[in-house]
Amino acid sequence: MNLFQLRAFDAVARDGSFTRAAARLFISQPAVTGHIKALEEHYQITLLRRAARRVELTEEGIKLAAITRSIFGQVDEAQALLEANRQLLTGRLEVAADGPHMVMPMLAKLRARYPGITVNLRLGNAQETLAALLSEHADVAVLTQVEPRKGVHLQPLNESRICALVPAGHPWLADPAGIRLEQLDQVIMVLREPSSITRRTFDEACAKAGIQPKVLLELDSREAVTEAVAAELGVGVVSSVEVSRDPRVHAIPIHGEGLLNHHMLGCMERRRELRLIQAFFELASS
Repeated sequence: MNLFQLRAFDAVARDGSFTRAAARLFISQPAVTGHIKALEEHYQITLLRRAARRVELTEEGIKLAAITRSIFGQVDEAQALLEANRQLLTGRLEVAADGPHMVMPMLAKLRARYPGITVNLRLGNAQETLAALLSEHADVAVLTQVEPRKGVHLQPLNESRICALVPAGHPWLADPAGIRLEQLDQVIMVLREPSSITRRTFDEACAKAGIQPKVLLELDSREAVTEAVAAELGVGVVSSVEVSRDPRVHAIPIHGEGLLNHHMLGCMERRRELRLIQAFFELASS
């Protein structure tokens, strides 16, 4: 069995792209393609389906990827352990986050302290970010409202408050102190999808207070909510750490119970002593 071929397959399976796999392995894209073609031909098996813009795993590919992820995950851990006493002159850190606003300052600190470190950042919703960490597609993850679980090390970062997002010129902007949660009863709103952490926190607070907003639109991104509010389709909600610098909209505080979210930095417990992960946690808490 050719480990170079398996490593190439594992990289494509992780990244879903021959180009990104080549960058991960520091070899050319044709070399990655050649390794996988040789693997498939030798074992008379189809592991990948090549589409126009993405690569998908076949059923056999999914099974093999689970094995190679474990194999090369342990190889990466062994390499990290052997290099633990080095000064982090080189290395690669896989980071996942459920939004860009909190993680970017952390990456700026990492870049300033360790300019030789390469970072791959995955942005997704809360569920995707946690899944990336648990499946070890990410070394560290910035998480919101995650419950403690066995095998995961969590470090508190900060907390944020749910705010109302209104268009410029809205009457509520006259009071800089903000609004009460009760003022949103029967108000037309444009919100993220129910699986969004911000939406979930807001819905739970409304339910507890007996408030019933009128949800006109459910949108799948913060940017879409901003555009809908700017078009005066309704009032939105946004986390205080994710307020857009857009003159068309303004965030105002909402006063009420249950409107706080807690943010944490997480990694797998068994990997928390790895030097690069330790360094990122130290920078995040400084």
